[in-house]
Amino acid sequence: MSLSITIVGLGSGDENQLSLGVWRVIQQSEQLYLRTKQHPVVQFLEHNQVAFQSFDHLYESYDSFPEVYKAIVSELTQTVLSNKKDVVYAVPGHPMLAESTVQMLKEECDQTNIQLHILGGESFLDQTFLRFGFDPIDGFQLLDASEMKTSMLQPQLHTIIAQVYDSFVASDVKLTLMEVYPDDYEIVVGHALGVAGQEKIEKIPLYELDHDQQYGNLSLIWVPKNSDESLLNKSFERLREVVRILRSPEGCPWDQEQTHQSIRKNLIEETYEVLETIDEQDSEAMCEELGDLLMQVMLHAQMEEELGSFTIDDVVSGLNEKLIRRHPHVFGDKAADNSEEALRNWEQMKKEEKLKKGIDVDNISILSSVPSGMPSLMKALEYQKRAAKVGFDWDNIDQVFEKVMEELNELKEELQTSNHPERKKEELGDLIFSFINLARFLKMDPDEAISIANQKFFARFSFIEQELRLRGKKIDQTNILEMEKLWQEAKQKFSKK
Repeated sequence: MSLSITIVGLGSGDENQLSLGVWRVIQQSEQLYLRTKQHPVVQFLEHNQVAFQSFDHLYESYDSFPEVYKAIVSELTQTVLSNKKDVVYAVPGHPMLAESTVQMLKEECDQTNIQLHILGGESFLDQTFLRFGFDPIDGFQLLDASEMKTSMLQPQLHTIIAQVYDSFVASDVKLTLMEVYPDDYEIVVGHALGVAGQEKIEKIPLYELDHDQQYGNLSLIWVPKNSDESLLNKSFERLREVVRILRSPEGCPWDQEQTHQSIRKNLIEETYEVLETIDEQDSEAMCEELGDLLMQVMLHAQMEEELGSFTIDDVVSGLNEKLIRRHPHVFGDKAADNSEEALRNWEQMKKEEKLKKGIDVDNISILSSVPSGMPSLMKALEYQKRAAKVGFDWDNIDQVFEKVMEELNELKEELQTSNHPERKKEELGDLIFSFINLARFLKMDPDEAISIANQKFFARFSFIEQELRLRGKKIDQTNILEMEKLWQEAKQKFSKK
């Protein structure tokens, strides 16, 4: 005859929550084990002279709950196997709700050929719905306080947070909730729900969550649902819904008419507006402009969703998979002690991806994967970087300066001896290309360098315009000598200290 473990639930409160079936199993058991004595039903068991043993001693022997649970499962199964007797194992609440030892026992019993029987019990959720007074059909989620993340929060649902054992856990919950909810958002804390003489329910603002509360095994937090736009607008799903509505027949006529091609330039424009906020170090403007850029991504993805090609979920999924795949030094078993090693890992992953797609990486140009639509300045820099990786590079910076001077002299010669505009343009391009190479050799981004120069020119020229206006003059009616003098003043005014 097979040995067995019968798991029963003691309910979330006193003996009034015990089912008749569970009580009979407890009365008839020869070996009764409790995960913990810290439960209102224990006094009832002792009063009825029910013999039992608890695993409370293990909580003092280990540093974490997972270790305790593992030890409980091990001790329980070994007891059954060594004594050759069936046991009853009683847990708080319902065995299948927030009870890690039960899940671990299911796996362990499969491996040890011990039969497992599970009887229900009133869960803490029964008392939660009853005492807090909301209907779960309206939508709710149950979260573990120790595993909470901001991404799990959904303000449009009632949220019950369990496993709030102490004020330290409550403090972590508070900080997580404050990422989504206002600091003064009203929440409800419940202790010992349904236990006569011990129950306590209190409404408090969120910022007081870890203040003066007696948290323990029977503590819960309820965050009521809220459909306020300010809360819903913080979610990615709300953004997706808004874009879908804009493109729908009931949406905006302009958005309905757009195609990938018609808003192609918008994607470029929004990108440059983001870059402008970066150059100006304007965080508030950057937040807004990044939103505008994200809107372009959402629109293109929505258009493809309407065609049945892919959705924004596919975009996010593909990005996550790529980031994890290309960072084996973070998510895998490879090492990278510096950025150069990390970059080599990235390039190796890209090469492997191409091979899986059937691309013969050994017979294509290393320059071929540079996007054709990339701005020319960035493209030149990328060409040079890739060529340098395979050894096509100067030995020292003096050679680079010599190349710059060579290209400058060739341009001068072409200007003096040629009447061919295309040749002049070509020589100018060679000179600019050599300057980009110089920037690369100096480990500087030429686009950042020219951006600084643009900002400097804008500030100085604007100073000239302003000074002339103060003098009652117009800039197009001012001679070059006066403008040069003001230019020098501007250089002094805006020079770096």
